[in-house]
This record gives sequence, C-alpha cells and structure tokens, in this order.
Amino acid sequence: MLKVLKEIYEDAQNIRKKDPASHSVLEVMLLYQGFHILLFYRVSHFLYRKRLLFLARLISQIGRFLTGIEIHPGSKIGRRLFIDHGMGVVIGETAKIGDDCTIYHGVTLGGTGKDTFKRHPTLGNHVMVGAGAKILGPIQIGDNVKIGAGSVVLKSIEANCTAVGVPINKIIKNILC
Repeated sequence: MLKVLKEIYEDAQNIRKKDPASHSVLEVMLLYQGFHILLFYRVSHFLYRKRLLFLARLISQIGRFLTGIEIHPGSKIGRRLFIDHGMGVVIGETAKIGDDCTIYHGVTLGGTGKDTFKRHPTLGNHVMVGAGAKILGPIQIGDNVKIGAGSVVLKSIEANCTAVGVPINKIIKNILC
C-alpha cells in the first residue's frame, strides 16, 4: 500500500514539474484530470489483473465520464505519465507506455481493426505525443521519440527521432548531445 501511495505522489510531483501552469502538488492532486485518471487507471488495472473484468471496466468508465480520458484497464502504463489537457485521449487495451512519457489532448493509442492479439502501440520511455496525434496498430515507438501534433503513425519509429505528417512522411533523427 505504501508503494502505491508513493507512486501516486510521484505522479503528482512529475506533473507539477512538467507543467509551468501548476503551482503546487496539492493543486495537481485536486484539479488535474490527467492525475485523476491515473488514480482510476491504477485501481481498474489492479482489478483487471485480478480478473475482475466487469468491475475494472466499470471503474474505468467512471473515470472516463469524470475526466474525458479513456484508458482501458488492460493497458500497461509505466511511471510518471503526464497527460496534459487530457480531454479526448484514448489508450487501448493492449497499449504499453514506458516511463516519463507526455501525452497531449486528443491523442489515440488505438488499433486498426486488423490485428487480433497485440492490437495497440507500444511507446518507449521519454516519448512525447503531440495533441491530436493518432498512433495505430501493434507498432513500436522507440525511446526519446517526439510525435508532432496531428500526426498519424501507422509504422514503427526507431529511438531518438521526431516524426510528423499525415500519415508520417518526415522522420528526423535527433542528435543527442
């Protein structure tokens, strides 16, 4: 239980650090829907792992109703996810998100309808997904990738790149210092 509370506080601290508009961790905990949905997700994911699927989906849907952010309880989310202005974010059942990622409003980590087992994308660590971007299918997005706002990603992207376009038509290899 102490570990869970520590992770929840860590989420709030991360949002406070990354969002210049926030003024305190308490403000984040009380007012940020991106933080609230992580609470709902953690409870629903716990229930999902215990095979209490109906209850997990119920908690998930209550979170969706209250925040406008939909995270399937079967998805796997790493530490310190920051969902900024989260309205309209959708994260599918088999999606995986690494540590220290940032997702802006209107982002979809969805399926294409063509796949059966692994249907949703996997994001590495330190990935930033711009507003309105759609990442679809069982593809891999490498560590330190930035995806431009409004982009549509249908194929895997290697680490340390910036990708933009509809569909992605420009990938720039970032130079790490």
